[in-house]
Amino acid sequence: MNGKKAGLQPVRSAIFKARETGKVEVRATWEGGDVEVLVKEAVRDGCQRVVAAGGDGTVKEVVDAILQLSADKRPELAVMPLGTANDFATACTIPADLSLALQLAQSGEAQTVDAVKANEHHFMNVASGGFGAQVTATTPVALKNFLGGGAYTLSGLVQAVNFSPYHGELRSPDQSIKDAVIVGAVCNGRQAGGGQKLAPQALIDDGLLDLVALCHFLPEALSQVIEELITSEVNGEFVKRFRAPWAEWKSDVEMPINLDGEPISSKKIRFEVMPGAIKLVLPENCPMTTT
Repeated sequence: MNGKKAGLQPVRSAIFKARETGKVEVRATWEGGDVEVLVKEAVRDGCQRVVAAGGDGTVKEVVDAILQLSADKRPELAVMPLGTANDFATACTIPADLSLALQLAQSGEAQTVDAVKANEHHFMNVASGGFGAQVTATTPVALKNFLGGGAYTLSGLVQAVNFSPYHGELRSPDQSIKDAVIVGAVCNGRQAGGGQKLAPQALIDDGLLDLVALCHFLPEALSQVIEELITSEVNGEFVKRFRAPWAEWKSDVEMPINLDGEPISSKKIRFEVMPGAIKLVLPENCPMTTT
């Protein structure tokens, strides 16, 4: 559990209620590196299912820790949404109600789903590069807490005035895009930034990444850009979309990249699907899976 949330009364109440029907042990994080240690301890103690209680960043940390283990030792994963936006859990239709989320965690079935490797990192939802990563990294915590997911949109509008695009190349097995990119997104999940649907048809068990690149445009093209972002499922003039099992970004200057809340920067990064790497507890008829 994200240590910042451990003392909240709704969280404690949901856990006490869950303990009426099964064993639940809580481990709260305190500092960086705690998640990896706690996951290893859980596996050592024979725990076969762990719950990531937090936002997308907490899920990413737990997934990163699970994938450090050999495939035969990896525990199943469930999610208790406690973040600002909870984009991954929302798209997976994991209940926002904490008691219902824990009920699913206790009794739901796990399905094999994909994770994504980004150089030496891993993530489950969305990696954004360029402007989107800059917004997430610089949005004040107080603003996020006050406005929820809408903080990303507000902060983005303010910062867009002075933003310069990044020049580089995005490669996949079938194509290469050389352009001035405002924002690029590599999606395993469907949405980020508090509900912005970057890849509305993405699936987490299809072995493919959904890639979206917003290329440089003039102010008078804004309405067309918005239309392409919202409705287009094919390549547009400014919004490029495609699917691939891997993709590489290369540029002359370091681009800020956000991996489910973890900010990094790189001139070259390779994204690659890890098919069926995680066993994730999901609701029945989850729209994010093929079955």
